[in-house]
Amino acid sequence: MAVRVRQQSYIQQPVAPPQTPPSKKQKNNKPNKIITLKERLLYIAFVIVVALVAVSILHKQSTIQQTTYEIQKIETEISEIQKQNVDLKVQVSELSTYERIWEKAKALGLTLNEKNVKVVPGE
Repeated sequence: MAVRVRQQSYIQQPVAPPQTPPSKKQKNNKPNKIITLKERLLYIAFVIVVALVAVSILHKQSTIQQTTYEIQKIETEISEIQKQNVDLKVQVSELSTYERIWEKAKALGLTLNEKNVKVVPGE
């Protein structure tokens, strides 16, 4: 029995230096996405300023609305008082007629005496 030995032939390939994958900075050419402390502080300050401005605007709006409500209430009161004044003027004109005054004077026992009347020069 004959044993055959096989000889394997290897092709020797040239040894190349191992390739390293390019770094992310070179590959993406994008700025670093890490936010610095100063940027965070600026963002927080911006958010705080926007919140304060919003709260200030809301406060002013509520003050304006409250003042408007008070103005409407006062205008309603003014119109009611004006109506009362008109009614009172009508009553004064009705009660101050000469006939009514003469009737009241007679009821109280007053008489018209022309000797007691003094005329004052008027304007």
